[in-house]
Amino acid sequence: MRDLFHSLLPTMTDSRSPARPPVAVIGGGPAGLMAAEALAQRGVAVEVFDAMPSVGRKFLLAGVGGMNITHAEPYPAFVARYGQRQGEIHALLQGFDADALRQWIHGLGIETFVGTSGRVFPRDMKAAPLLRAWLKRLREAGVVIHTRHRWQGWNADGTLRITYPQGEQRVAASAVILALGGGSWARLGSDGAWVPLLGTQGVDISPLQASNCGFEVQGWSTLLKDKFAGAPVKNIALSVPGATPRKGEFILTTQGVEGSLVYAWSAALREAINRDARATLLLDLLPDRPVDNIVQALAKPRGSRSMAKHLQGQLGLDGVKAALLRELTDPATFADPARLAAAIKALPIELVRARPLDEAISSAGGVCFEGLDEGLMLRGMPGVFCAGEMLDWEAPTGGYLLTACFASGLKAGQAAADWLTRTR
Repeated sequence: MRDLFHSLLPTMTDSRSPARPPVAVIGGGPAGLMAAEALAQRGVAVEVFDAMPSVGRKFLLAGVGGMNITHAEPYPAFVARYGQRQGEIHALLQGFDADALRQWIHGLGIETFVGTSGRVFPRDMKAAPLLRAWLKRLREAGVVIHTRHRWQGWNADGTLRITYPQGEQRVAASAVILALGGGSWARLGSDGAWVPLLGTQGVDISPLQASNCGFEVQGWSTLLKDKFAGAPVKNIALSVPGATPRKGEFILTTQGVEGSLVYAWSAALREAINRDARATLLLDLLPDRPVDNIVQALAKPRGSRSMAKHLQGQLGLDGVKAALLRELTDPATFADPARLAAAIKALPIELVRARPLDEAISSAGGVCFEGLDEGLMLRGMPGVFCAGEMLDWEAPTGGYLLTACFASGLKAGQAAADWLTRTR
């Protein structure tokens, strides 16, 4: 079928045709909509197909509680957040970085501000006004959006299979931009159903895995779960062995741990579990106090006071922090001030698995960059481009995910327009 697709595509885009079919963008998230805008700006007819009842559903949900659109940290630190794929993402950000994204948002009439953490938000902290303004501009530019239209692959003649409530239609396209998301939050459209469809075409795909996700322990005690499940653990630091700790907070769950600080370590934790069947997260309960200071405090006489009262009085450790310390240490450690101080500074939480992919904020894995050219076109499928989270990269929360999705969508849209010009 791939050979047939290749032989038909030039015919589909032949400039001698009375009217060139529109470019089909599959997926109405940030990457897909940005690709559509880039094409429309070049005068290319564009139709967007999305399986959900409306576009941008994951984008809207991500904005609940505050739409974190990007981050204002210096570029070297910013691009380093993309880990093993920072080289590929750097190439995309050269055309559309965090500053360019802010200016683009301002062009929609939405003001932004930088929070104390460096995160960038729309002035009203909401995603809906931004999306409404964007969709208005897209429609005014002639972009046609079809909802409840699910892409099901290709027909034998190279046309697209699109199912919708009334049945199935064959869609001829000058080019195709796939922006189908990863594998998390299936109820919002990112269900990973595209993986086998591209796999049958020989596309190299790294398995989808949970990213920015919670992790499970072998099992908390009933006492800890009943009393503290759902409790935030604040003013702490987390790290993995050999890494510099990061300050923040996380949440204790019935199964294990989750929250922003855990998500920041999710890639390292997931890969350790893949390799060793377990991972260690090191918890510093008192990141602002050196270990010798803690030893001195613990060594003070406690008289008739219980150890719980002693920890609270000398170190301010109580509640969920004290409970975790008791949960994860043995009686001999509690009896030795030096060992207990060491535990307070590096309390090991043994993790055995990531939470399910569909619960994750984002996913790792996807279409490998090695199978794409510099314009994100599949090397084995001329005229088919990929963008957004379906590419094989990952990043922590904090605006990095959205920035790369926007940048990749713009790159794919511009490259598709260039490709159409070359194939006239």
